[in-house]
Amino acid sequence: MTSKIIYEGKLRTRMTHLYSGTEVITDAPLDNQGLAQSFSPTDLVATALGSCMISIMGIKARAMEMDDALVGCEAEITKTMASDPRRISKITAVIKFPKNNFTEKVKTIFENAARTCPVAKSIHPDIEQDIIFEW
Repeated sequence: MTSKIIYEGKLRTRMTHLYSGTEVITDAPLDNQGLAQSFSPTDLVATALGSCMISIMGIKARAMEMDDALVGCEAEITKTMASDPRRISKITAVIKFPKNNFTEKVKTIFENAARTCPVAKSIHPDIEQDIIFEW
């Protein structure tokens, strides 16, 4: 088992990662009867994409003995919702790299790693993934 989720009422859940004990709270968003005092479940899906992309690029950087080159890399995530049925229609991820003299080859390696991360490959193909790399 990976995690345990408990419904706390008022459209809030408490999720526990069983291996580490780390907890995350979710709230429904304001536009869906919630309080928006924490990530919504769909926020987590969108945010997981950026986190996974950076993690996989970090694995590549480590393999190329460039582990510190990505320190400070950021992802800015924008989630777009659609209705009827309510769902994520688009995730925009702007990946901002720290100032570095990355070669074109290294940039291509990182971009390919990001685009093929497990979350990117797990998201339904109807969800548009707009990935922008800022070097």
